[in-house]
Amino acid sequence: MITCAEAVKQLWSYLDQTLDRAEREGVREHLSFCRTCCGEVEFAQELQKFMSSQRSDEIPSDVRIRLESLLEEMKER
Repeated sequence: MITCAEAVKQLWSYLDQTLDRAEREGVREHLSFCRTCCGEVEFAQELQKFMSSQRSDEIPSDVRIRLESLLEEMKER
């Protein structure tokens, strides 16, 4: 079973569906019981939806920079 730190580290790859089968199953198993990480996933999914629904030139540059920074921080956890 993987830890929260491992699950969060793999979160974006999990959402992008770029993990191999074993990694994907490990994250899925962890998410099946960890409410904290489920909250991270829900936030990341909503952020992904928002980012994909916006054209980059419509988002003010300061907001885009803050969102990109937040995404990088979440990837590094």
